[in-house]
Order: sequence, then C-alpha cells, then structure tokens
Amino acid sequence: MDTRRNAQWNHHPDLPIPVSPIMSWPPRPLAWLTWISRYWLAVSSVTIELAAAFAVYRWFQPDWETMRHLGPGWIFAIWARNMVLLTLVAGGLHLWFITLAAQGKELKFDARDQARSNGTFTFKNQVWDNMFWSYASGVTAWTLWEVLYFWAAANGYAPQVGLAEHPIWFVLWMVIIPLWSSLHFYWIHRLLHWPPMYRLAHNLHHRNINIGPWAGISMHPVETALYFSSVAIHFVVPSHPVHVLFHFYLEGLNPAFSHSGFEGVHAGDRKRLSAGDFFHQLHHRYFECNYGTAEIPWDKLFGSFHDGSEEATAATRARKKRMYG
Repeated sequence: MDTRRNAQWNHHPDLPIPVSPIMSWPPRPLAWLTWISRYWLAVSSVTIELAAAFAVYRWFQPDWETMRHLGPGWIFAIWARNMVLLTLVAGGLHLWFITLAAQGKELKFDARDQARSNGTFTFKNQVWDNMFWSYASGVTAWTLWEVLYFWAAANGYAPQVGLAEHPIWFVLWMVIIPLWSSLHFYWIHRLLHWPPMYRLAHNLHHRNINIGPWAGISMHPVETALYFSSVAIHFVVPSHPVHVLFHFYLEGLNPAFSHSGFEGVHAGDRKRLSAGDFFHQLHHRYFECNYGTAEIPWDKLFGSFHDGSEEATAATRARKKRMYG
C-alpha cells in the first residue's frame, strides 16, 4: 500500500483508502467477514448504538397499548429521548474535540477550526447553524418516522419477530441493517446531488466543508425525510423493536461520529475509539465523489470513488468539470 502523505490534510489514514471486499470477484468471503468484524468485535460507534438500542428498549420504551393511539405524551417522550441522545453523542464529541480541544489537532483531518462570523451559515456561526438544523430538522424527521413505525407495529401494520423464537434471524438481520443503510444512503445521496434537489435541499448540508460532530444530521427537512426513509424497510421485513431502534441510531447518531472531523478519540497515548470517516470527509471536500460508504463500494463500481490520492483528486475535479460544463 502506498502510504505517502497528502499535504492537503492535517492527518489522513494510509493512502489509498480501502473499500469493503463485498463486491470482489472472485468472491472473498473471509476478507469480507474480517472487514465487518471490526464493527462488531471492538468498541465502535456501531456497538455503542447497539447497546443504546437494547437499553432504550429495556428502560425507556412506551408500552404497546399506549402506542396504539397517537397521543402527545408518548410522542413527546420519544422526541425528548432522541434530543437527549443526539445531545449526548454530538455534544459529547464536540466537547472533547472542539470545546476542550482535549487532543488538539491530533488525528484531525482538516486543520481549520469551525467557522465563525461567516454569512454562509445560519446565525453566521457553523456550530450554531449545525445544532439548529440537527434539532429542528434532523430530530423532527427522526421522531416522525419512529412514531409512525411504532404506531404501525402496535396496531399490527408492521411485521414483528421475537428474539426467543427466531434467534438466528435476529442476529443476521442486525448484521444486514448497516449494509442496507449503506445501500439506501448511496442512492438517496445520488438523488440529492441531482442539481434541482441539490439547490432545493442538499446544499444546506454541504455548507460544511470542514465538518464537525454537529454537521452529521444538519440537513434541510426534505433531505431528512428522505434520509430517514431507510427505516421504512421495517414495515416490510419482520423486525424486533431493538432492530428498529438500532437502525434509527445508525441513521441519527452515527453521523456525529462520521462527521466528527477526527479519525478517533485519542487519550493516554493511544486511540480509544474510532470516529471520523475519511471516506466521507473526502466527499465534503470534493463534493462529487464518495456518495455512499466504504461498506458497499458502489462508488468504485460507478467510477465516483475517491481513494484520497492526488490522482483521484485530479480525476474528481475533471469529472465535476464535465458534469457542470
């Protein structure tokens, strides 16, 4: 692997960055299992979100009889818990990385600070802009989809599955959900980069070139409605409530990690937790590349993959020039 440094970044992983071998030919099942095991066999954003799903279902979930009827009490409770979860995750990462600057610029991709006195952003402040849109648009869409699902499931309109009755499916579906989320994100993201949709909605998210934890679900309401539609699959595929909560936390909380701007949380002379996603950081820098995720490499298949190299930057700029004349 070529590990040359790219001077455009304060920090980056070894280049070129890899993508999942899921589409390799001939198939490489062991390589793919090794790739996905890093999400499940280590402390990561995914395992944190899975733990949160079990905890919320166990201690903070309204009962099914209550959810049969659309009432302000339980709807407010779900909205409030989503607000709290986002504040803990995005706020906690922001506190560590930016407010306290606990690790300085170590493992930070882009050396620049979050923008202030910049008219591009609501309130002329990047962090305030991101917090406003994350709460007002992101958490609102997240809560509406969540309320719709649990109301439907409580009334028998969405199929459910029990852990005791179907343990193999319970585990298998949990592993598949991140892959489905990745697939859905790629195609919705390509739609959002269609010029009319970009001008209408997606340009709000792309104000953030130097991203931070609060940028994750800082999106226009049209975008958040489409983005969280990934969870509509649970209206068709039999799911346990933990599956659904885990899926919501992948969509609602994981972007705070992937947009953190830092490769990981570093403390005590070593990286304690993976955080930022350089694959997606490249998208925010160069726009017309890396529309999906590294887990299902559609970008590699369709020629929009940026591997972090200077050659890929030149190719992306040439492609963007062709796209926009």
